[in-house]
Amino acid sequence: MKRIYLDNAATTPLCDEAREAMRTYLSDVFGNADSRHSYGRDAAAALASARACIAECIGASADEVYFTSGGTESDNWAVKGAAFARGKGRIIASAVEHPAVYESCEQLRRFGFSAEYLPVGKDGAVSPSSLDGAMAEDVVLVSVMTANNELGTLQPVRLLAETAHAYGALFHTDAVQAVGAVPVDVNVLGADMLSLSAHKFGGPKGFGALYVRNGVRLEALHSGGEQERRKRGGTSDVAGAVGTAAALKAAVSHMTEESARVRALKDGFAARVLNGIDGARLNGTTDAERTLPGIVNFRFDGITGEELLFSLDLAGIAVSNGSACSAGSSEPSRTLLALGLTAEEAKGAVRFSFGRANTAEDAERAYTVLRDAVRRLRAL
Repeated sequence: MKRIYLDNAATTPLCDEAREAMRTYLSDVFGNADSRHSYGRDAAAALASARACIAECIGASADEVYFTSGGTESDNWAVKGAAFARGKGRIIASAVEHPAVYESCEQLRRFGFSAEYLPVGKDGAVSPSSLDGAMAEDVVLVSVMTANNELGTLQPVRLLAETAHAYGALFHTDAVQAVGAVPVDVNVLGADMLSLSAHKFGGPKGFGALYVRNGVRLEALHSGGEQERRKRGGTSDVAGAVGTAAALKAAVSHMTEESARVRALKDGFAARVLNGIDGARLNGTTDAERTLPGIVNFRFDGITGEELLFSLDLAGIAVSNGSACSAGSSEPSRTLLALGLTAEEAKGAVRFSFGRANTAEDAERAYTVLRDAVRRLRAL
């Protein structure tokens, strides 16, 4: 039985470009990038080259890119680091943020900050007018993700950033799902900070970056070293940086054709599900202008997402019923509740996320298996 992986929003396989680029730095070029001898200089040169490549891919300068362990750390650092640097005040985020942002906002309450969350429409998008209505001079930070990890909804980031800046607040965007899938340019978005994670676009797990616009003050969350311009101590992961740069460069180079191909797979699959399976409901939207190419989220009347996930897995189809970072939770998705779904409806959700390795045959088989699984579960 051929297994089909349709959980690319959770992670993606390491791409060939990243694997080849990393090989040398996992064997021969093993030096510590902070050492002054030739081994260290070779590693430092590779680190600098990777930083410059990643910066170029998102429209930033190399000195604005800080390496981290992934999206979760980048989000934590952006939210907490910016808040601590600016002092007390209000933080505003959307109701559908990744747990890394949401929990960071909640933790900041212990330090005297207040946090509030903007509502979203049934498509999962924040209205700029709702942010404008919530803004005041005491807001120190606004954080709204570029694209939602459960629904694929794209947010009007530039308009939201402009609104935040009009009141003197900083703007952060979690672009973990967007980078490598759609064009991301920090200058176009107008963000002061932007998070990305390598394993979402074919890079290695455990590596990410935080873009911080020059001039933005950010408190360090790590002590004990002078790496990352004294902002994040710890020996540099040279192989991770090199692999991330190679993967991102490849993703950006092939983005136009690959995004169109993946979107066609997803749209065709979604149309078949909605037209061919009774009681199939779309969570969010499939509007091409407002969604990522590969993510679509459904619920099915009378069936829990957990039941369907396991049924599909037994048939060799890997999907998800929410954010991988919250997969162990029995609570309904906070994102789906924000759409206005009941707890029962939210627990029925299943996310399908297509990627570069998927084919039309994968989509066809996934539909057939899904249709049969829904019928079988309803008959129990």
